[in-house]
Amino acid sequence: MAHLQTQAWFSELHQLSTTPIERKWLETSHTSSYIQRAETACKSNQTFLDSMDVAISKDSYEVALLAAGAPIILADEIIKGSIHNGFVLARPPGHHAEREQAMGFCLFNNVAILARYLQSNYGLDKVLILDWDVHHGNGTQHTFEEDPSVLYVSTHEYPYYPGTGAYTETGIGRGKGATLNCPMSAGVSDDDYEVAFREKILPKIESFKPEFVIISAGFDAHQDDPLGHILLNTEFFGWMSQRMLEVADKHCQGRIVSVLEGGYDLSALPLCVAEHLAVLSQK
Repeated sequence: MAHLQTQAWFSELHQLSTTPIERKWLETSHTSSYIQRAETACKSNQTFLDSMDVAISKDSYEVALLAAGAPIILADEIIKGSIHNGFVLARPPGHHAEREQAMGFCLFNNVAILARYLQSNYGLDKVLILDWDVHHGNGTQHTFEEDPSVLYVSTHEYPYYPGTGAYTETGIGRGKGATLNCPMSAGVSDDDYEVAFREKILPKIESFKPEFVIISAGFDAHQDDPLGHILLNTEFFGWMSQRMLEVADKHCQGRIVSVLEGGYDLSALPLCVAEHLAVLSQK
């Protein structure tokens, strides 16, 4: 926030506050028993949920409700037309959270819940989720892999945590073809990602013609990030953001909700977020 506040466009941003998500929306992507188990684990002061990579405290459940509620509040404002797009600067992240299991720092799958909310509350038929986090969004893919109405597209280091996201994973049953994985080898950089966008991702999105764009915006594919081995430059996050803005302008009336996922270098993260917001704030 300290870095963002120094940007010329910061004063033009419309800042929103979040409220806890209603349980009925959590239950679109998670079982009731899992939600109860997560609440009990946090409030009983346990130190982790399901695995050691999901550390929790007594306040984690309430914070996770706030984080899951934020994309919905933002989407409501976008649908009303009061703003064009927005970025959810909140954690915990969500794309590893499965229907009945916490994973990879994630308690609830914020973007999956948002997609279901948009479809249920506003009757949208086609939702795009683009995930550029360095780790594959296993929870998001599994939520929608049988659903042709949600196109899940992911760029990620492979093989790497959590082990999913092979290019052969394209969906199941009716959802066959509505999942596009672009696995990347350790050491690739901007040029490799640009080829994937131009040859695979953008044509796939163009054929899908989404009505709303959701971005799982992890910034851990940056070259300085300690948890990944992809070598993206800071400016490339602006390039990807620009491509998604073009998609949204063409198909979705400019409607984008971007949600923070990973990003663990505290010097690189604010620079990458600023690149992202600089593009989104062009609207």
